[in-house]
Amino acid sequence: MSVLVVTGTGTDVGKTVVTAAVAAVALARGERVAVLKPAQTGIAPGEPGDLADVTRLTGGAVTTRELGRFPDPLAPLTAARRAGMDPVTPRAAVAAARELERDHDLVLVEGAGGLLVRFTADGTLADVAAGLGAAVLVVAAAGLGTLNHTELTTRALRAAGLVCAGIVVGALPGSPDLATICNLTDLPEVTGIPLVGALPDGAGALDAARFATVARHSLGAPLGGKWQTPQP
Repeated sequence: MSVLVVTGTGTDVGKTVVTAAVAAVALARGERVAVLKPAQTGIAPGEPGDLADVTRLTGGAVTTRELGRFPDPLAPLTAARRAGMDPVTPRAAVAAARELERDHDLVLVEGAGGLLVRFTADGTLADVAAGLGAAVLVVAAAGLGTLNHTELTTRALRAAGLVCAGIVVGALPGSPDLATICNLTDLPEVTGIPLVGALPDGAGALDAARFATVARHSLGAPLGGKWQTPQP
């Protein structure tokens, strides 16, 4: 697995922290890691975006690349239109990932929002994954409502002929409610996709050294970590 696409079941589910965690575990194995963010929205020029968080959480040991930045917190295509800028095309994202792949052992491509959010009028992150022939890691919310959102996402992956690398809960509360506890069992049951990790809520605020330890114990073996899926 030299390229892995990271998507979410929606916004604010923890994609960036999970991306950083996968990167941190790979770095600990001695791999050269790059993180590509094709389209960053909701951030003004010069402000730190998602890649700044990845850099901070991994101690600056990853290569990062951003293809387009649009100030309005909207879907990439809509944000590009409002800014009067050209959108980032799936073809450009594929080309950038291939370029990074030449000098890195692992390239992580982090989407914006969910799988079918539009980059162009007829292009989504699913098209990027298809163009790369890459598996897609799905980051899901922990609580009530996540079963529907996650099943819709994994069904869309199957319909597009894409491989799902697993599901990771992006922010697991320290004191989970009943729905969250049940979801850890129900997510793989309703989707047919294994749960391969759960990052603790607040992990994104840790320093790089502590984050590396948390990442290793929050991601399962398929992602290089030591986390084990809870048994019902």
